[in-house]
Amino acid sequence: MQNPTAAMLVIGDEILSGRTRDANMHHLAGQLTKVGIDLKEVRVVSDDPSAIVSAVQALSTTYEHVFTSGGIGPTHDDITADCVAQAMGAAIDIRDDARDLLQAHYDRQGTEFNDARKRMARIPDGAVLIDNPVSIAPGFTIGNVHVMAGVPNIFEAMVASVLPTLTGGAPLQSVTIRVDCGEGQIAEPLGQLAEKFSTLSIGSYPYQKDGRYGANIVIRGSDPARLAIAETELRALFKGDIS
Repeated sequence: MQNPTAAMLVIGDEILSGRTRDANMHHLAGQLTKVGIDLKEVRVVSDDPSAIVSAVQALSTTYEHVFTSGGIGPTHDDITADCVAQAMGAAIDIRDDARDLLQAHYDRQGTEFNDARKRMARIPDGAVLIDNPVSIAPGFTIGNVHVMAGVPNIFEAMVASVLPTLTGGAPLQSVTIRVDCGEGQIAEPLGQLAEKFSTLSIGSYPYQKDGRYGANIVIRGSDPARLAIAETELRALFKGDIS
């Protein structure tokens, strides 16, 4: 049985301008790997409504899960919730459960729950809230789309809230072997090995160090026994060049 598939949609002009370096993709990929959900695609779009809507629609019809990050805060450019609602054909407004969470939070702080902060309580009809133990403002799941904050520690907390509710598959395992010769030399036997072990992913990642060329060969798969056999054969192929 194949693992469930997923895509990630990173939203924000600050990512595309280079002002902010995205850390959320790296975190999500690692967490999905652990639970056996295969991350197949990552897209980055600007704070443009049509771009967000079209990306959500495309990804949600292609993959079993879509995870978004960014654009659910209190400012005018936080438009993700509205765009996801539009993409999923749902109405959106301030919802009582989200508003009550935020009202209690700001009351405890002695801070005004103003109109800007109330924007974070706007949730599409039919969505399920995603818990946010860091700053309270919830994310939400609607259909197969999980909408989360862009701030890394909040995103990570929301991922931790969502993943236990999803059905995963076989966790992906990997082994890395360093071969001290160039890819031109190993390409043919490596290609033959990849063809033989077609249910595994075999990748070559070249490097240059001290004027010498080499490659890290990474074998990935969810079948530990098959992975072990492939590793044994790879080591036999390049036994004189493995460091």
